[in-house]
Amino acid sequence: MESQPRAMSSPSFSQSLQRLWALKKFSYSLRVFLALSAAMAVCSFLDSITLVIPLFLGIIAGALAETDDSWRGRLKASTITVVLFAVSSFIVELLTPYPLLFTGGIVVSTFMLTMSGALGERYATIAQATLILGVYTMLGLEQVNAPHDLWHEPLLLTIGAAWYGLLSVMWQALFSYQPVQQGLAALFDQVGDYLKTKSALFEPTRRLDVEAGRVALARQNGKVVIALNQVKEIIRSRLQGNLGQQQVNRYLSLFFMAQDIHERASSSHYPYEEFAEAFYHSDVMFRCQRLLRQQGLACQALAQAIRLRQPFDYDGSRLALADLQESLVYLHAEDNSGGRTLLRSLSDLIGNLTSLEQVLAKANNPVELAGEHDNSLFDGSPRSLRDAWDRVRHQVTPSSPVFRHALRLTLALGAGYGVKYLIHPTLGYWILLTTLFVCQPNYASTRQRLWQRISGTVLGLIAGWALITLFPGPEIQRLIAVAAGVAFFIYRTNRYVLATGAITLMVVCCFNQVVDGYGIIWPRLTDTLLGSLISGLVVFFVLPDWQGRQLHKVVAGTLNGSSRYLRELMRQYDTGKSDDLAYRVARRNAHAADAALSATLSNMLGEPGRFRKEAESCLRNLVMSHTLLGYLSALGAHRAALPASFRDDRLSAAADRIAVALDGIADDLAACRPVALANGEEDQLAQELETAAGDADDQHRLLGTQLSLICRQLAPIRALAAQLQQNTPGKK
Repeated sequence: MESQPRAMSSPSFSQSLQRLWALKKFSYSLRVFLALSAAMAVCSFLDSITLVIPLFLGIIAGALAETDDSWRGRLKASTITVVLFAVSSFIVELLTPYPLLFTGGIVVSTFMLTMSGALGERYATIAQATLILGVYTMLGLEQVNAPHDLWHEPLLLTIGAAWYGLLSVMWQALFSYQPVQQGLAALFDQVGDYLKTKSALFEPTRRLDVEAGRVALARQNGKVVIALNQVKEIIRSRLQGNLGQQQVNRYLSLFFMAQDIHERASSSHYPYEEFAEAFYHSDVMFRCQRLLRQQGLACQALAQAIRLRQPFDYDGSRLALADLQESLVYLHAEDNSGGRTLLRSLSDLIGNLTSLEQVLAKANNPVELAGEHDNSLFDGSPRSLRDAWDRVRHQVTPSSPVFRHALRLTLALGAGYGVKYLIHPTLGYWILLTTLFVCQPNYASTRQRLWQRISGTVLGLIAGWALITLFPGPEIQRLIAVAAGVAFFIYRTNRYVLATGAITLMVVCCFNQVVDGYGIIWPRLTDTLLGSLISGLVVFFVLPDWQGRQLHKVVAGTLNGSSRYLRELMRQYDTGKSDDLAYRVARRNAHAADAALSATLSNMLGEPGRFRKEAESCLRNLVMSHTLLGYLSALGAHRAALPASFRDDRLSAAADRIAVALDGIADDLAACRPVALANGEEDQLAQELETAAGDADDQHRLLGTQLSLICRQLAPIRALAAQLQQNTPGKK
């Protein structure tokens, strides 16, 4: 019998602290708490509470600009951030008395900073925070009796940001590998969820809804891809000068292990509904499901061990695996020749699950895997100023999402300033801040953020009114302000309504220290409504990124990614298994394209009804894309060099024909050319591959079987592509 789970005992106080310390949000919010508390303490000690608002706002902007890096990289990024903050704040102060020049400054700086997002997420984060600090400078101008010195407000804001930057650099120097552990733990949690989601496709029923299962799997795959990319960047930033150290090698090995598990979990060895039909009277599908789910739980147990820096006590799923293998032996003993092909594919599936179990067993000592991998990681950051300029320059086109977002945000902030100036020349800057936070790269996320911002602001204003009434003492209000500032960073990524309410509460309490806090409640609500309205209108009418208009390009991207993945797979079958950089990049790009199609579907479902008419087409393409990716991943899971004396060049030729066909469909889709429908040649090729696989050795048979499954996807892919073009005529 399987070992029973041990009774859960209540964790001790030290264990509770250890679990709290392992949380990513805790370390982030602790830094913010230390920064805000120190600023509040200094202002109280100097009896200069009027300084608290710009210092707090500078700290918040500095925290928003924080990106993960080594302490050296963080020091460099913090220095650049502080310089940008100082320049931005000073220009705002300088141009405020001149509305036309001020408007021009908003337009130019917003467009340029937003376009810098083309260089990567790190640059986009710093640019966004710089714009936020510029608006924070404007908010300081609304204070009654505020100093008029040009240097006063910029200096305080910059000091606040610099203080948080210094704290962040020291934190990175002291706890450099904590983000790696947290990132790896989050990655294995997502991989575990993927395995458990995949297990649902092995439900032993004839009425299996494969399409719904693949959609759920594709969406979870998107989360795994995001986690993989985040961990890759975290580790890469710490590799320089540290390669060869035991700690770094261990993290690299765990990262590559997660990639290996993901590839094996993504594999599809035959259509699931045919498995369920053929083995309906056997328990083999149930046992596959049970083992896969246990392996998913093992991945999440590994995640917890990494998070808490504890040994991974993995006793495996030996009994579940042994039961599954016995079921396979029984099916072979029945000698059911009618299901021979399916039985051999089932053997491949069980072999893959066995290998996955072996990979998990190595998690006890992941450094053993270090020699099996090329340790280089792809660096997508610009290598020179010329490279950076070329990347930005190539994005200056209406077809670029970055350009569209930059243009919309620029117009929204310009319009927001115009409305503010018409209503009250010296007040109303909250309109611009709301616009900056609400205006997102697409309509669906903007609409969601709009309602979240309004709801959170109302919640925060009500809470602020109640708390400054109940607790009129300034000391308590200062404590509330610090707590609210910390709460903003705890909730801002996944509970934005609470985050907005918290930051609004902080502002009310802070302003109540220097002006009448009650007097800012209605203006803030009005400004929030106006800023949200402006953002919604601009995103709806100015170069809107309706997902259906770009669907053909996104689908083309999935086909191109699959084609390159297939070519790299065949190279591996020629030279032998090697997780080199070229192979890993091709695999990652194929999964990233599939994740992009899943994100397109999610965004499309958030658009107005008449703009999401392609949702059904997107759903079918997503199912097709993930099916194709599953068959390719099975080739990756079993890749090994074919014996030279038994190499079949027909397989290489067939794979090349399939790759060329995928590229051709992708090119036609991207260029809006008519896609050629299936003419029978590809079906004939699939039949030839199946026939050749029937009498081949195991390696050639598996390769031939998977290639035939991929080849049979070409006809439905062509049909879906042609239908997509008919529904979206004239798209360029």
